[in-house]
Amino acid sequence: MNDSTTTQERPETEPLYDLIAKQPFLKDLNADQLRILAASAMRTKFEAGQLIFQKGDPANRFYLILAGNVLLESSDKNGAIHRLQRLGPGDVLGWSWLFPPYYWHFDAVAAEATDAIFLYGPQLRTECRKNPDLGYELMRRVSEVVISRLQTTRQRWIEKEKA
Repeated sequence: MNDSTTTQERPETEPLYDLIAKQPFLKDLNADQLRILAASAMRTKFEAGQLIFQKGDPANRFYLILAGNVLLESSDKNGAIHRLQRLGPGDVLGWSWLFPPYYWHFDAVAAEATDAIFLYGPQLRTECRKNPDLGYELMRRVSEVVISRLQTTRQRWIEKEKA
């Protein structure tokens, strides 16, 4: 999901609030909502091949990808790894922080060096309870991501069955 507000190169000194405000996932949130998100955020980097999270681990965060690529993967009962999706700049990584029981459902691995914004899920859930407008917006946006990824997975399954 690339657009003109998400570039591969970002100065390390760009204020976190400004980076968050430019992310497609957070488009049109108001300044107070963006400040709440920025208070729960920090920049992070992953090296190529680094495991970001693993299925079954507690889901206490999500990421806004600034640069690089991340693979969502799952393994079958025989241990074979299946690539579900590749995420890149402008994409959101992780939705399990918002839905009980708050455990990851997939593995995420950096396909290349990746720059992202880390947002702390438990703190945001608390803020969402205090601020229902923010809670609604995050729930709506995360639900759109979940539905989109489900549709992508469904389409790949159909294509694989046809082959």
